[in-house]
Amino acid sequence: MVQHAEVEGVGHFAEWLPKYGVDLRIAQPYRGSTLPPTVDADALIVMGGPMGAYDDEDAPWLPATKALMRDAVDRALPTLGVCLGAQLLAVATGGRVERGAAGPELGLDSVELTRSDALFDAGVIPVVQWHYDTVVALPEAATLLGSSARYPTQAFRLGDRAWGVQFHVEATVGMVADWARSEQLDESTITAPVADSEARLKTVGEDFARRFAAVVTA
Repeated sequence: MVQHAEVEGVGHFAEWLPKYGVDLRIAQPYRGSTLPPTVDADALIVMGGPMGAYDDEDAPWLPATKALMRDAVDRALPTLGVCLGAQLLAVATGGRVERGAAGPELGLDSVELTRSDALFDAGVIPVVQWHYDTVVALPEAATLLGSSARYPTQAFRLGDRAWGVQFHVEATVGMVADWARSEQLDESTITAPVADSEARLKTVGEDFARRFAAVVTA
């Protein structure tokens, strides 16, 4: 797992993925660690972060992260990009990311999954959002899996084993509160709906993690 910032940890994944047989090794290049030139594990997960997908000067590990994602996709390794990670996956494989014209999506939201997949069942699910940028052009080989009312690209798949999700299935209520505080937003207004929907969010998130773990362990 690649973590891009202290405030954007791995959340519930720290519990759910080991529960279903996936051991985690978390790389934190923002603290100075060096990413390997190729994926030396059974799968790759790239988390979110406050930077943009093209901010290579501000976050100098991003080129290596994108190279890792290309390597994982080329080798058909199970790959997951979350929020910024989804944007990096798109950019690394020929897509394009821009500032979202409809403004930020922050806090509790819903996403319509338009087709069933190894990680999803078609239908509407509650999610936590926290993004300002969005994927405006998917890679040619990508399959769109889900959209929100404001942004059409919320989930996509490359091949059979790589996924990008714009939303945060791993987010805890505490993480959302930290994000709001870090941006000097009204914490209670944003976190209260997330807390009210916590049980359903955790059910959806754990099912997602279980399914991804099944792809990895298979």
